[in-house]
Amino acid sequence: MGQKNHEIVPSSLVDTIASLKHGGTHKCLKELLRHKLVHHESKKYDGYRLTNMGYDFLAIKTLTARGVMSSVGRKIGVGKEADVYEVADDEGNRMCLKLHRLGRTSFRAVKSKRDYLRQGSHYSWLYLSRLSAVKEFAFMRALQTRGLPVPEAIDQNRHAVLMSLVDAFPLVQIKELASPARIYTQLIDLMERLAQMGLVHCDFNEFNILINEEEEITLIDFPQMVSTNHANAEELFERDVDCLIRFFSKKLGYVPSLDSALKRVRPNFQLASPSAGDLDSELRASGFKREHQAALDSVAEDDSDSEAGSGEEEEEEESSSEPECEPEASSSSGSDGEEEEDSEEEASEEEADTKAGRASPAAVAATEKPREGVAEASGKDSDNDDAASLSTVATGILSMRISGRPTPAGPNVVADTLRQQQKRAARRAAMASASRNAMKGRNKGKRKGEGADGGGGGITWG
Repeated sequence: MGQKNHEIVPSSLVDTIASLKHGGTHKCLKELLRHKLVHHESKKYDGYRLTNMGYDFLAIKTLTARGVMSSVGRKIGVGKEADVYEVADDEGNRMCLKLHRLGRTSFRAVKSKRDYLRQGSHYSWLYLSRLSAVKEFAFMRALQTRGLPVPEAIDQNRHAVLMSLVDAFPLVQIKELASPARIYTQLIDLMERLAQMGLVHCDFNEFNILINEEEEITLIDFPQMVSTNHANAEELFERDVDCLIRFFSKKLGYVPSLDSALKRVRPNFQLASPSAGDLDSELRASGFKREHQAALDSVAEDDSDSEAGSGEEEEEEESSSEPECEPEASSSSGSDGEEEEDSEEEASEEEADTKAGRASPAAVAATEKPREGVAEASGKDSDNDDAASLSTVATGILSMRISGRPTPAGPNVVADTLRQQQKRAARRAAMASASRNAMKGRNKGKRKGEGADGGGGGITWG
């Protein structure tokens, strides 16, 4: 709790959080310090911090209390980012416990190699290890439900991931295969299936591929997976393919490019576009950010608005198709007594008004006469009031569109316009807030007057 805001938690804060009797906190800290579960520092002030062993103790204690495991055995693997132990439950079923260890001397460039945090953020290695474990557990469970050959994800707490124990060996330890062509084809098919789901493994090599005696493969290690929307997704995909070809060529003596029976040597990243789902958006893979989700939501809203608008336009066209003949009849009946010269003058005036953006008198008369006719019809029959008013508005809008006058906004049009304006205002406010937050994140920790490069704001001292 104290390490959320402190790298070294002050002794006074520990005493306040513990709420023990006088002297009880000091005794407990002394006992934890003796077992190396906490570390004591007094350079700037007297305080303590949790060690990796103490974090392991908390995670194992929680998993034991849940009843998913009861004992810890030998260490079966060590990597640059994690330690792997063999564990068992009360019934003696063997499992695998992976404890993430980010921050080791051999791998400290986590922020540049992994997308766990935003740029400019500062967190402890324990918190980064927890993020890595949460991400791996989510990927493993999602891939397992989709039928991919991965270990079974059982449980997760803090930086610990409990999974099934696979009775297999790493591919790097294998010197000969009975059918290398079949194994190679299965591996590139697995890479394409991941890409179709919107994911790139980014560490698809002989160290993260397990194979048993029946030559069945199992894929492991998922924290570094990125989305196919990532800026370097294609480059990382091609790097995984090169690693696989290099291993089969140099270690196993099988060169895929020389095998004429092989249908394809390299999988195509462009053809393996996401077609089996958007697993990257579901799990928020690296490269798939909130901006992408906001863009997808806005596109979905626009599509729904356009569908609703097209439906309303179709209804207006259907309703306006019936009374559209009434202006023609009334104008034809009124023009029987007019001379040809007057009609030519009116036609010329209408063309001039159309070019100037004004409505011609004939168009205005055409809009007024249907209204009068509809009003008389509505007085005769009260059951057709709604249809008459709808046809009047539709006829007026159609005639004004033809004459060039601005179309009057009906209730539906006004409501849609207001909704669109509200959506645009909300999006602009969200973008402005995100920009301010990003600026605050970049300037966090800098003194007043410092520029983006950490200098003195352009001041030159004599």
